[in-house]
Amino acid sequence: MQLLPQTTVKFDSNLLKKYDKPLPRYTSYPPATELKPNVGDLDFRTGIAVGNHKKTPISLYCHIPFCQSPCYFCGCNTIITKSQKKVDPYLDYVARNIEQVASLIDRERKVNQLHWGGGTPNYLNLNQIEFLWNQFQQHFSFSEDAEVSLEINPRYIDRNAILFLKNLGFNRISFGIQDFNPEVQAAINRVQPESMLFDVMSWIREAGFESVNVDLIYGLPFQTLETFKDTIEKTLKLDPDRIAIFNFAYVPWMKPVQKKIPVDALPEPSEKLDIFKMTIEELTEGGYVFIGMDHFAKPDDELTIAQQAGVLHRNFQGYTTKPESDLFSFGMTSISMLHDVYIQNHKQLPDYYQAIDAGILPIERGVSLDRDDIIRRAVIMEFMCQFQVCQHAIEEKYHLHFDLEFDEYFAREIAELRVLEADGLIWFNGEKIEVTPTGRLLIRNIASIFDARTRKRQITSFSRAI
Repeated sequence: MQLLPQTTVKFDSNLLKKYDKPLPRYTSYPPATELKPNVGDLDFRTGIAVGNHKKTPISLYCHIPFCQSPCYFCGCNTIITKSQKKVDPYLDYVARNIEQVASLIDRERKVNQLHWGGGTPNYLNLNQIEFLWNQFQQHFSFSEDAEVSLEINPRYIDRNAILFLKNLGFNRISFGIQDFNPEVQAAINRVQPESMLFDVMSWIREAGFESVNVDLIYGLPFQTLETFKDTIEKTLKLDPDRIAIFNFAYVPWMKPVQKKIPVDALPEPSEKLDIFKMTIEELTEGGYVFIGMDHFAKPDDELTIAQQAGVLHRNFQGYTTKPESDLFSFGMTSISMLHDVYIQNHKQLPDYYQAIDAGILPIERGVSLDRDDIIRRAVIMEFMCQFQVCQHAIEEKYHLHFDLEFDEYFAREIAELRVLEADGLIWFNGEKIEVTPTGRLLIRNIASIFDARTRKRQITSFSRAI
């Protein structure tokens, strides 16, 4: 069987319906749902020491939770407030959290990635942005080619702020469109006129950012195939470097703000599939490459080039071209991901502040990875990033040949993959298991075969595969 180019995706509505179920997004393995209170400070410090010994590169994340108003679709950990009074104390505690962690890390280790997310990072005023920026510069050593990015809300930014961010040192930027249609925007409490979005993009291009990502969401109230096609056409005119298309997960029992969404206006599952199919077709015809799951990039984008070279990676921020790094995260609810331990900071501000005031790391829960977890993570990430797994490479890297060969170690998984093979999602190509163009849209289902942690449990917090 000859595989089509990796940019090719084949849409099979019957198979998409068959395999549509809640699954992890596999930005990590084990998923964040596996974090428990019995893993914490000592495990984190041990993991840092291992990274220091290996001189593992560093990725940094900072969570800015504040938003001026709620977006009804949002599933993020946010604090809705119009008062700036909470910001300065929060930044002071984040600065102390940065100093806590940085004091444990070998300064020779280089930062190759920094990302600010939220919430709304541009909720901060320019002085606050510069203050937080300086904390990272003071305590870490950055590589010359480090990716430095942040998310912005286009409703609360102007040309001067965009230019300021670029001059400060940010070189990548992302903003949410969700949908251009005014009726949809009103229903999700995210009104942002078309002219505003094009103005923001023009300022970003003027400033000279290296890469621009925009986010869209399908499955929102009042969306139809026709209206979302208009959104796609306008997005193509914006000409971003990367586009993320997320499936809206309606989970009001978990996110009460979603109760404000008119449920009767949500598109039917069949129309969602039609919207998804149209989106893939329009973007690929428009020159974008399907990277995986819900991400698209231009052919000359670093993500595309890395995937074609087989060196694409994935972490809590999504797809990345940077080598495997230790991710250190700051701010409430943020998750750090080291080689064999993940930890999450306290989700509530009082708990986060109290821990730092007590001079301890503000860790609420975590998970330690054993050898089996690490092997499974490698397989899952190869599927998620490269659409294929080389059994021999996994055997060599993790010395499986000392115990069992790949097919013996994963005997149960291979048997389950044969079922997916019969449905045309994968095929066994000698020493490789390759995902077919049909299977690329169901990559989470394929990866979940190797998920020993959550595969037997139905976890409602996961979004559906399609």
